[in-house]
Amino acid sequence: MESSVSLACAAGGAAVAWVVPTYRNARPLWRFIERFAGGEAELHRAEMTARFPQWGGGWLGVYTADNDVSLRGEAFDLVVVDEAAQIRPETWADVIMPTLADRDGRAMLISTPKGKNWFWQEWIKADGVTAKAWNAPSNANPMQNIRRAYDMARTRVSARTFAQEWDAQFVDDGGGVFRDVLKAATADPQTQAMPGHSYAIGADWGRTNDATVFVVADLTLGAICHVDRMEGTPYALQLARLKALWQRFGECTIIAELNSMGGPQVESAQRDGLPVTGLTTTNATKSAWVDALSLAFEQGAISIIPDQTLIMELQAFESSRLPSGMVRYSAPDGLHDDTVMAAVLAWQGAARAGPLFYE
Repeated sequence: MESSVSLACAAGGAAVAWVVPTYRNARPLWRFIERFAGGEAELHRAEMTARFPQWGGGWLGVYTADNDVSLRGEAFDLVVVDEAAQIRPETWADVIMPTLADRDGRAMLISTPKGKNWFWQEWIKADGVTAKAWNAPSNANPMQNIRRAYDMARTRVSARTFAQEWDAQFVDDGGGVFRDVLKAATADPQTQAMPGHSYAIGADWGRTNDATVFVVADLTLGAICHVDRMEGTPYALQLARLKALWQRFGECTIIAELNSMGGPQVESAQRDGLPVTGLTTTNATKSAWVDALSLAFEQGAISIIPDQTLIMELQAFESSRLPSGMVRYSAPDGLHDDTVMAAVLAWQGAARAGPLFYE
């Protein structure tokens, strides 16, 4: 709808800007412009502008917020900011807002919420007179496939993620990620495989000031059943302990981090015959993996052994909002998250094994 409105304004003689976070975000919008305005507008693909000389000289330009220099000095009747919560607050205040002054222009800010940042501040300041605000959950969309996806997501993502991404709610940035940790600490420790049970091992490699941790998940019970944590241990001995653990738990799947020192460790383990699957940790993948473990706690689908280090790190683990709008998960300053990340990786092993305990 917003795309159609912006094109209509440009065709009516207005100067319109559509601002997106990055160039990648601009491509779907430009395809829309080419499809619906190509017959009446002069399109300049390199500059991503559409001009309507026969309709009063109006035009629409697509801009990226990560290169906001091109916006400076412009004057617009309408600026549409797409995924506004993901752009920097100074881009909105110092760059975009001044472009509206000369023409007494209007702004339309559209976005999925990303915590209580500047976009949230603009949303709550809307008084219904000088500015209006609204939100709508995904199931308000008349398309049936969107409604089906909404219902499916309700049971597959954490409550925090569902509230933000599907119900369009502004949720707090910080705070604990894992709920009911003590309530889940009912699993019996295991030192070797139980007959008929399947397992996965998560390996988080230690760095200069971190521990190396191997966590074993009992896929049959949906339980974190063993934690092997070591500090200052030579790499060769770490691999020997991992191999011994793998043999005790039925030569199961091993999921390990590839980043940094993880790459050489994974290669060494594979040369030694261990079936290690290496995963590259980015902020996006880490968020998805942490969310999967968080959901398991919320649904009561996981139990953990009463290991004090594991409990403490799970309870302390927190989320914070980056300037880009992304969420970063980590331990608070001065604390560690080694056992948490090993548990997260072990749970990824469980996810790759299939829905063994979501039935």
